[in-house]
Amino acid sequence: MKIDGSCHCGHLKYEAEVDPERVGVCHCLDCQSFSGSAFRGFVPAVDGRFEILEGEPSRYLKTAASGHENAMLFCARCGTHICSTGAEPGSKFFGIRWGTVRQRGELPPRVQTFCRTAHDWTWDLDSVPKRETQ
Repeated sequence: MKIDGSCHCGHLKYEAEVDPERVGVCHCLDCQSFSGSAFRGFVPAVDGRFEILEGEPSRYLKTAASGHENAMLFCARCGTHICSTGAEPGSKFFGIRWGTVRQRGELPPRVQTFCRTAHDWTWDLDSVPKRETQ
């Protein structure tokens, strides 16, 4: 499936090819911290088919708990995290952030990862009252 997206302010724009069956939600502590939430949605690009069309992303290198180093690409203007990729040049891995994808309504999660660090309440969100505004 071909997708496109952008950061919040529109400075960075991208397009990618993804497999809708690989969309997921990650509960790891890094994703909780980066997203400011209990989890973060991700959409892996297929075979490195991810291209920045406009703007130049800033890079933040982080070391995961595994010791593996990743580059986080984000907009320096609005701070939106666009994706993660390998730290080495020419990496073919791109984990696109679900919230930046224009077609996100067509990409429901198919897997949840790092569930051992998920918060118990995330498994029962249906019991939380719903309303349209804060």
